[in-house]
Amino acid sequence: MALTLMYITNDPAVALIAEKNGVDRIWVDLETIGKEERQKNLNSVKSKHSLEDAAALSGVLTKSELMVRINPWFEGSAEEIEKVISAGAGRIMLPMWKSADEADRFLKAVNRRVHTTLLLETREAAECVDEVLKNPLLDEIHIGLNDLHLSYGLTFMFELLSNGTVEKLCKKMNTAGIKFGFGGISHLGDGLVPAEKIILEHYRLGSSVAILSRGFCNISKTKSIQEFEMIFEKNMKELREYESAAAGYSYGRLLENKADVAEMINEIVINIREKV
Repeated sequence: MALTLMYITNDPAVALIAEKNGVDRIWVDLETIGKEERQKNLNSVKSKHSLEDAAALSGVLTKSELMVRINPWFEGSAEEIEKVISAGAGRIMLPMWKSADEADRFLKAVNRRVHTTLLLETREAAECVDEVLKNPLLDEIHIGLNDLHLSYGLTFMFELLSNGTVEKLCKKMNTAGIKFGFGGISHLGDGLVPAEKIILEHYRLGSSVAILSRGFCNISKTKSIQEFEMIFEKNMKELREYESAAAGYSYGRLLENKADVAEMINEIVINIREKV
């Protein structure tokens, strides 16, 4: 089964290219509270999207689901949720939750009017996930490697793969029968840990959702929308073809890939620490 793929953009032209090429969710990012401070030393995406962007995209998308990430739970969350639903979101994502109570308040505020995703990216969330998985309103969980590795004080976000944290969480979600995903992937051959290695980890762990990272295809790195479309189409075709092959791999091959990934990650961590 092919991964459900998400792509972050507030540009209708870019969104339509992603939709045309089979991206399942277009992601508008409204999260601003606390993000700059948490990720100030990371080369991470800090979007400046708006409710107007969400409304504009909801008016042009015909197949891809519009997902909006709101702010972490705060006193204005219920009002923010109403605005996001009115703007046309088909799915709302809650970041940085730290308790089963916060997750429950969010799910009750949405009340199944649209789909929901809990973005698990804090140590506290990982520690209370057993309780959250019992919530009857729960749709999906996505493990956010960037902030979660910071929460654990780790050096490199993919350490969460090599140290067993992601695997432990995945086992819990598989047992509960909840759809889940983790992290992001670039185009094949790209990334400190190549995208194809990460894709095989998704297949081994039973994950079904992934973010297409900036490295997959970045509009700011292309000379024109036409060039962007050409690259995006090529990268999507290669990714889906690789997935089709990977679906037939034996579990033994997936375990060999797991060992390769762990070795790569350990070497990367050593190199990072030596430079500090």
